Amino acid sequence: MRITRRKFIQVSGATAAGLAVSGLGFDLMPVKAHAQMLKTKYAKETTTICPYCAVGCGAIVHTSKKGDGRVINIEGDPGHVINRGALCSKGASLAQLTENENRLLEPMYRAPYAKEWKQVSWDWALTEIAKRAKKDRDATFIAKNAKGQVVNRTTAVVSGGSSALDNEECWIYQALMRALGLVYVEHQARI
Repeated sequence: MRITRRKFIQVSGATAAGLAVSGLGFDLMPVKAHAQMLKTKYAKETTTICPYCAVGCGAIVHTSKKGDGRVINIEGDPGHVINRGALCSKGASLAQLTENENRLLEPMYRAPYAKEWKQVSWDWALTEIAKRAKKDRDATFIAKNAKGQVVNRTTAVVSGGSSALDNEECWIYQALMRALGLVYVEHQARI
């Protein structure tokens, strides 16, 4: 058998590579496969709708049954008529919306011309919002127009909604805004 220089280099390179790999502890024997238990096996399943855009994709939320109610997993709902189990990149990151150590859980307030935000109570924040909304509405409310027609409106206050509300919540919200006399009730799905 005649060995060329090229064949010798190929054989010795393959031998050196084989020895190097075997020295690292690799075993070429077949590996026994075993199934892992799913982290959602004992979790509670709840269906919901993605809050990010106006499409309304369905999602399944798995929460822990240990009593803490923490979100374990969120995935697309394969039985949902709109998305059939698929989620966009924003929908796929829904778990970060609930399980995030950087998420604010209390309202924050920055006074006019202040440089720092301070934590306030929910009661104070909601009361302050209601007081300021009523003050602006009352200061700009128009009962009758120039022709003497009853209009009961204010054009100084605007409502900008988002897609985080479902149809029923949007209807209630819109009815409240109209009851306050708002003329400009807008919607933006990507707020």
